[in-house]
Amino acid sequence: MPKLRGMTLPYTAVLYDLDGTIADSAPAITASLAHTIEALGLPVPSPDELIAWVGPPLPQSFEVRLGLTGDRLVEAMRLYRAHYLETGALGSPIYPGVPDLMAAVHAAGIPTSTATSKPETPATRILQVNGLDRYLDVITGASDDEVRNTKADVVAEALRRLEARGVDLSRPVLIGDRHHDVEGAAVHGVPTIMAGWGYGDEPEYAGSVAVAADVDELAALLGVTLLRGAA
Repeated sequence: MPKLRGMTLPYTAVLYDLDGTIADSAPAITASLAHTIEALGLPVPSPDELIAWVGPPLPQSFEVRLGLTGDRLVEAMRLYRAHYLETGALGSPIYPGVPDLMAAVHAAGIPTSTATSKPETPATRILQVNGLDRYLDVITGASDDEVRNTKADVVAEALRRLEARGVDLSRPVLIGDRHHDVEGAAVHGVPTIMAGWGYGDEPEYAGSVAVAADVDELAALLGVTLLRGAA
């Protein structure tokens, strides 16, 4: 296992969710959802209802919440992607302290990947424009064609890519904020630490191994030392 200043770290690889964990992307996502649903001629849910869409794979949400399938679902995703990439993808603020946390994990020599249900193209753009890609060994998300979109599938792909780099996967951990993070990671025996600053509420924390109220608590759980302003 990796060591830092003589201390054995508890995890050998870290997987990061993106929306609600690294970036406060809800305003941009919900705005694009409202635009899409209105363009489809359907009643637009309230802002509080739309928050529940943030995190889970959007094709599933369109199908489960609005009953869209087939060509109608394809059109919904086309409308959403166009609006989000044009107006919101790069405008999501990064949560305070998260860059310092990612820098500390990277400095500790712990291999990392994202494991986000957001397609890889916008996920990569967000990370690059905020200078966070330098703290990641791999960027893994849903495939751009949404064929790979469940959290379990994304976690599997992140683990596969890290394994191909020779990473020790004896003790990986996922940092997420919604119940689908916990459930998707558990399919592969990966524990989840919940980011208490994200979009999940307390019932969604069930099944996680810990809840970090802030980045200081998360750093302690990961066994790394935060150096504020180092990112």
